[in-house]
Amino acid sequence: MKNRRAFIKTASIFGIAMPLASCHSNSNTNNQKSQEGVKPIIISTWEHGLDANKVGFEILKNGGSAIDAVEKGVVVVENDPTNQTVGIGGFPDRDGNVTLDACIMKGDGGCGSVAFLQEIKNPISVARKVMEETPHIMLVGSGAKKFALEQGFKTENLLTEQTKKDYLEWLETENYSPEINIENHDTISTLALDANGKIAGACTTSGAAWKMHGRVGDSPLIGAGLFVDEEAGAAAATGLGEAVIRTAGSAMVVEAMRNGLSPYDACKEVVDRIRKKHATLKDLQVGFVALDMKGNYGAYSIHPGFNYAIGTINGHTLFDAKSMF
Repeated sequence: MKNRRAFIKTASIFGIAMPLASCHSNSNTNNQKSQEGVKPIIISTWEHGLDANKVGFEILKNGGSAIDAVEKGVVVVENDPTNQTVGIGGFPDRDGNVTLDACIMKGDGGCGSVAFLQEIKNPISVARKVMEETPHIMLVGSGAKKFALEQGFKTENLLTEQTKKDYLEWLETENYSPEINIENHDTISTLALDANGKIAGACTTSGAAWKMHGRVGDSPLIGAGLFVDEEAGAAAATGLGEAVIRTAGSAMVVEAMRNGLSPYDACKEVVDRIRKKHATLKDLQVGFVALDMKGNYGAYSIHPGFNYAIGTINGHTLFDAKSMF
């Protein structure tokens, strides 16, 4: 927890999204740069990515598609009420509303997204429906909810008793101030390359805890929180969403791989660029994971503490990403 607390610290009023769980005891401490994986392979951000990967890799191992693997994998995390960063039980905004964001993308450019979605616990599945059942890419707010209901999704109260308790305590201690602390959120992002060489990615979140009502970060934005291109690979972001949006972070990582950089070097180049652009934000944290079309993967962040999970036929492992500091 100490490492995670150090990772999460920030003074930015924009808010940084970080998770609660500490590193797994099997976390690799060698700060592996990148590695040539085998197909199929799945990679997810954070310790809760292990749970997503176990479900997603079963799909891949049985000949399933990358798009199914990433969707069904992150649904596991969305459905976990004890995870206060994603889906049901996610921390609310400063007005007490749980609002969810998600996007999904295939290597051929197909993509779908929802933002500011309320009372629907699986935004990633709604995002996939947007991709497959509409001519659009992104639906938001009441329109996204209306569409979800038309597609057969059911409404439910996403504010669990524990999260409600935490929110009421926050109201007393923070006096509605959007101070960012260790209870804040993080996304889960998952990238997968299947046995047929198809690549896909998914990203889902409940957004920064105690955010202003209506705030949307990078997670549902194609090119910012997630980008996938079958000619180069896939990338996903974590950290201060506003900084990622300003630099089209995940798209830039994929473009760097297209230009010949390894996944690790591509993540590092974009992290370095973000750090320079936000030099006055001393505690800024941003990190990326990336996967190329050969199964090579890598990750990099500004500060230590960012970990990511890898799933292959050889098993499931949690790695600590290398960092600038």
